Amino acid sequence: MKTLVCVSPGHFEYQSTTTPSIKPGFSLLAIKRIGICGTDLHAYQGNQPFFNYPRTLGHELSAEVVLTDNPDFKPGDAVTFIPYFYCGLCIACRSGKPNCCKHIRVSGVHIDGGMTEQLLVPSYALIKAEGLSYDELALVEPLAIGAHGIRRANVVKDEFVLIIGAGPIGLGAMEFARIAGAKVIAMDINDDRLTFCSKTLGVDYTINPRRENPLEKLELITNRGMPTVVIDATGNLNAINSGFTYLAHGGRYVLVGLQKENITFSHPEFHKREATLMSSRNATRADFIHVMDCMRKGLVSPATYITHRVDFDQVRDCFEDFLDPNNKVIKAMIHLK
Repeated sequence: MKTLVCVSPGHFEYQSTTTPSIKPGFSLLAIKRIGICGTDLHAYQGNQPFFNYPRTLGHELSAEVVLTDNPDFKPGDAVTFIPYFYCGLCIACRSGKPNCCKHIRVSGVHIDGGMTEQLLVPSYALIKAEGLSYDELALVEPLAIGAHGIRRANVVKDEFVLIIGAGPIGLGAMEFARIAGAKVIAMDINDDRLTFCSKTLGVDYTINPRRENPLEKLELITNRGMPTVVIDATGNLNAINSGFTYLAHGGRYVLVGLQKENITFSHPEFHKREATLMSSRNATRADFIHVMDCMRKGLVSPATYITHRVDFDQVRDCFEDFLDPNNKVIKAMIHLK
């Protein structure tokens, strides 16, 4: 079968690989859609934590079941799956948090992922389509990341939630903050993204910190109270460090974005706010189910995110285009037959 391998930063190769053999506890899937995410872009650029090369990327996936030993599924079923494979034994798993398993293996990050024609995955990870299209199924995972961050923050109705970064993960967080009833503030340095937030997603407020003073704008929006929830979805060190200054007294700061360096902030400023700092890693089955339920109810429209489509055979030659802000990519979707 044909597999696209990132052999080193900036270098993809199509390779002929062996079709996986079925084994107990696993299901063989024929990949149908692959969403290109920030993790894939960072891996291609060489600045993705928890990563080594060569690697087959891809974890935003939809597929058709080829073979399975899961009695709830049969060949031909349309599925997505939770791409965070866990040990089931560590303290996180025993505490119901397999998304941050001590020995986690994320498809396309720690182990080879879905930029291939067929993929073997643990049968426990499968989720039924139940009426969702292959496009929609491939968007469940990135939206679940945002939904999990909102759940971590325990967002409640009418509070101000600032989400820094209007990439696909940030946009998903905005959607689920809105669904939770929050007043959403989007911050990004890309005006096209901010326009998408306001016109397409119906975000209440937008801020471009390159054009306006973010502290002054936040004070104006919140009547000097500042946001009670700040979520970073940039993975940018400067943005993360700046986020501490935007937080209300008693507020919660959730780091969804990830980068390699040490974060720094003023301990007295953080302490006097009695603030809460937390990370948000991956998502759980509950988040996947919540996202899919919201899709079926029309609360989230996945089609609005897909701005670019590409056939699997063309990905190597056009992947760098997805890195260019001038191309205004929100979500690029790879198609397989």
